[in-house]
Amino acid sequence: MANKYDGLARIIVQNVGGKDNIISLTHCITRLRFKLKDEGKAQTNILKETDGIVTVVTSGGQYMVVIGNHVAQVYEAVCEKAHITGDAPREEDDGPKEKLNPLNMLISVVTKVFTPFLGALAAMGIIKGALAFCTATGILDTQCGTYNILYAVSDSIFYFFPIIIGYTAAKRFGLDEFIGLLLGAIMVYPSMTASGGADVSNFLGFPVVMPSSGDYTSSVIPAIIAVWFASIVYKFLKKHMPDAVASFMNPLVTLLIAAPVTFLAIGPCASLIADGINAVCLNLYSLSPVVLGAFVGLFWQVLVMFGLHWAIVPMAINNVAVNGYDVILPAMMVTTFAQTGAVLAIMCKTRNKKLKNLCLPAAISAFCGVTEPAIYGITLPKKVPFYITCVLSGIGGVILSAFGLRQYSVGALGCFGWMPFIGEDGLGPMITVIIITMAFMAIAFVLVFMTYKEDAPAKKKELPERETEAEPASAGEGGILFAPVTGSVVSLSEVKDEVFASGSMGQGAAIEPEKGEVYAPCDGEIVSFFPTGHAIGIRSDDGAEILIHVGMDTVKLSGKGFTPMAKEGDRIKRGQQLLKFDMDYIRSQELSLTTPVIITNVDCYSHVQQVASGVVDNSRELLSYSK
Repeated sequence: MANKYDGLARIIVQNVGGKDNIISLTHCITRLRFKLKDEGKAQTNILKETDGIVTVVTSGGQYMVVIGNHVAQVYEAVCEKAHITGDAPREEDDGPKEKLNPLNMLISVVTKVFTPFLGALAAMGIIKGALAFCTATGILDTQCGTYNILYAVSDSIFYFFPIIIGYTAAKRFGLDEFIGLLLGAIMVYPSMTASGGADVSNFLGFPVVMPSSGDYTSSVIPAIIAVWFASIVYKFLKKHMPDAVASFMNPLVTLLIAAPVTFLAIGPCASLIADGINAVCLNLYSLSPVVLGAFVGLFWQVLVMFGLHWAIVPMAINNVAVNGYDVILPAMMVTTFAQTGAVLAIMCKTRNKKLKNLCLPAAISAFCGVTEPAIYGITLPKKVPFYITCVLSGIGGVILSAFGLRQYSVGALGCFGWMPFIGEDGLGPMITVIIITMAFMAIAFVLVFMTYKEDAPAKKKELPERETEAEPASAGEGGILFAPVTGSVVSLSEVKDEVFASGSMGQGAAIEPEKGEVYAPCDGEIVSFFPTGHAIGIRSDDGAEILIHVGMDTVKLSGKGFTPMAKEGDRIKRGQQLLKFDMDYIRSQELSLTTPVIITNVDCYSHVQQVASGVVDNSRELLSYSK
C-alpha cells in the first residue's frame, strides 16, 4: 500500500548509504535511529537540506534523522524501502560490532528497550493522572467500578513491566522474543508475588531472596539483566544444539537455566543496583534539591539533542517502581514551556515567511512535550533563543525541585505532564506546576521577543566554498538554466516520483534523455556529486541551487552505468560535460531514465518557469528563475 512518505523514505535510505549500509533501525517520538556500518557513506548535508527532515544528529553510536511527530509513518516507509522487517535486525545479525564506551552502550540498550513502548507509557501516565484528578475533585470514588477498571488500564503497563521489558530487551540482545516475554511472565507469575502465598523461599535448597518490595512487579533493571543473561545462554545453545531438536530444546534449556539464576542471583543483585540508584537520587535530592534541579533543568535540552537523556529516564522509571514517585524528571518540566514561549515570540517577531510558518506547529508540538522540532528547526539555529531557554529551564528546575514536587507516573510530557503531579497532596502540586511552567513560558516569550534579531544578510564572498546554504538574501535576482541533457522535456508533475512531482524538492522540469550525457546548465560550482554518480548538485554563480537527478531509483545501481567527468568541488562552465551514463544498461535494470532538473532553494525565487518544450539539447534554455 502506497505511503505518502515513500518519496522521503527513498531519499533517506539513499542518503544513509543505501540499504546495505543499514545495520538496524528503530524510532522514538521524533527520530529515526539508524545504526550504520559506515557513517562516512551517509550524505548528512543532503539529508539536512531535505524537506521533511528537521536535522541529523550522530551520538551514542547512532545516526539519528530527526523527522518530527509523524516519524512513525516515515519509519514504516523507510522499513519498506530498505526491506527491514520488524523493529530492527537482531543484535546477533548486526554484522561488525562497533566498540562503544559505557555511556554509549547504556544509551544503546535503553533506547532499544524503552522506546518501543514509550508512547503507550505516556498514554498510561496521562490516564493515571486524570484518575488522580477525578478522585481529588470527587468526580470518582476509588471504590466504584469505573475507577477500578480505568485504574487497571492505567496501571497494567507499570505492574507488568518485566513482561514488556522481557519482549523489547530480547529484541535488543538477540534472544527469541517469546523466551524473553516468558521470562518476564515468570517473574510476575501470581505464586511469585508477595500476595501469592506460595512458598518460594528456596530452589533446590538454595535460598531465594526477593527484593525489598516483596516481588518483581513493576521492576525494570532485574528484567533487563535477566534477559541479557538468557540471551547468552540461548546463543551458546544455538551454536551447539542439533537442528533437529533446537526448536523446542533451546527455549526449554534456556528457561530452565535462566529462570532459577534470575531468582537466585540476578534478581537480588539487580534489585540492589536499583535500590542503590534510587538511594543516590534521593540522597542527592535530600542533600540539595536545588543542585539536582539546576543540573536537570539547565542541561536537559542539550541531553535531548544528543539522545543522552535516555541515561536519566530509566532512573525516573525505577524511582516510580521503587518509591511510587519520581523527583528527577519534574526538574525538566519548564523546558518544554520555555521552548514554546520562545518559538511563539519568534513567530510574532520574524518577517521570514518560511520561518513563521514553521513556528506554530513547532510551538504546539513543544507545548505537548515534543521539543525537537522547536530546538532543531528554530531556537538552536538562532542560538540566543536557545541559550535563553536553557537558562530559564535551569532556573525553573531549581524552583520546581525546591518546592519538593513529585511525579507519580512517568512518560507524559508537556501539558500532559501536569496531571501526574496529583498524588497524596491532592491538586496543590499540579496547580503549582501549572503556574510555574506557564510563568516561565511567558518570561521566555518576553525575553526572546526583546532580544530576537533577524539574521543579517550573508555576503557571498564570506560563504565557505562548500556545504554552506545560500541564504535568500545572498541569492541573485534571477537567471537562466540551459538543458543539461538532450531529450524530450516533460512537466515535473508527470515524473513518477512523489517527491519530485509534488515539488517538495524544488521547482523545475524533467527530460526524457536521448543521449547518455550530462552537461553543466550554467556557470558555477559542483557542491555535491553522489558517489553513485546518478545525481549532481550545483550552485550557480548567481546563487541558484540546482539538482540534476538521472533516472528514478538509479541509486540502487551503486554507480554501475555512470562515468563521472567532473568531481565535487570543481568550478564548472556552462556546456562542460559532467557525466556519462549507459542508457541501455539502466533500461536493462528496468529503471526509468526520466531526469528531473530542479532549483531546490525556491524560497529565494518566487518564479521558476519552464521555458522549453519538445526536444532540447545543451544549447537550449530550459528554465528561468527570478525573485
